[in-house]
Amino acid sequence: MNATALHRPLPYDVEAIRAEFPVLHHEHHPGTPLVYLDNAATSQKPLAVIEAMDDYYRSYNANVHRGIHKLSEAASAAYEGTRQKVRKFINAGSKREIIFTRGTTESINLVAQTWGRANLGPGDVVISTVMEHHANIVSWQILAAEKGFSIRYIPLQADGTLNLDVLRTWLRDEPVKLVTLMHVSNVLGTINPVAEIASMAHAAGAKILVDGAQSVPHMPIDVQAINADFFAFSGHKMVGPTGVGILYGKRDLLEAMPPWMGGGDMISSVNLEGSTWNDIPFKFEAGTPPIAEVIGLGYAVDYLAGMGMDKIHLHEQIMTEYALDRLSEIPGLTVYGPQAAQKGAVAAFTYEGIHPHDLAAILDNEGVAVRAGHHCAMPLHTALKINATARASFYLYNTPPEVDALVAALYKAKQIFAV
Repeated sequence: MNATALHRPLPYDVEAIRAEFPVLHHEHHPGTPLVYLDNAATSQKPLAVIEAMDDYYRSYNANVHRGIHKLSEAASAAYEGTRQKVRKFINAGSKREIIFTRGTTESINLVAQTWGRANLGPGDVVISTVMEHHANIVSWQILAAEKGFSIRYIPLQADGTLNLDVLRTWLRDEPVKLVTLMHVSNVLGTINPVAEIASMAHAAGAKILVDGAQSVPHMPIDVQAINADFFAFSGHKMVGPTGVGILYGKRDLLEAMPPWMGGGDMISSVNLEGSTWNDIPFKFEAGTPPIAEVIGLGYAVDYLAGMGMDKIHLHEQIMTEYALDRLSEIPGLTVYGPQAAQKGAVAAFTYEGIHPHDLAAILDNEGVAVRAGHHCAMPLHTALKINATARASFYLYNTPPEVDALVAALYKAKQIFAV
């Protein structure tokens, strides 16, 4: 099979898009071009994002919200401009519902240490899933050890989707306070029906937190349509910089939650007897924030919105269909997760007789960058009865010939281990 066997034509000129990403034009090794298929870990950055951050440092570097001089006002305007861009991008009701964090992990921990600490205790139940990233498991385990609540984990079905009948039973029979789960699995690619799950949770009187790290970069997101109480994601997976993320929360919940960290900007008044808190979102943004990163995130949002998330999602669906078709040709290779129509742009696999780490090293020698390991999802790999997988993950700039390069490198790996 080759690139002419695509099920559908790609929705845009991928080569024109690739021209805007400098890293994609580097040689991975002398004479070997880079095939970057590790997008679920972090995405590459377009010139617009790189130049925006450079321009901040060169032209108006200053702290935000603290100065009345021209540089500070320019920095503050750009910083707050990103908040409005993000609000529109995910259709939040108000920009006050957008909190800047260091990433999805910090966003989840913020909810655990504020809403969770104030609302969870002995006898309560938090429901998560076996497919979660460690950030959405360990954060709740730490708090549960202190507060005494229980955690339940929704099991998988044979096709890599969640067993929602188990969830329904727990919501009916257990004192569930929170359902917290990922929108798209970073290993299986499974797209979970979070709007349906939110409806189920709310009917039982529970809140829902959605880890959107693997969905916001890849498909249109409407947090109000989902009816998420909290929604977390990271900039670096959506062509933005590292070190910046978002927590969306419903306004009434955020206003009732206590702050997490103390410091500058999160206070209204401070005296030696006590302090009062600033309005949201500033109540949760103590200290000097990652200003350049937030500005870069704003340009990343502009970039994705300009391309159109519907087109990006369609491109990735076509790429995933093609990748799964090509990988299915390889004897001894097992791909985990549902079929292309039910999954994001991820293919995690094992190859008979080759450890995933060895496989990734051979692919790297061929210029193909994938990830190998447990992908911060050890319980999921335990449930699958494997120790590790190799993972190829695709994004808006990947092409069918890059899938072909992956497949060719996999065949070469088999030849090497057959010697």
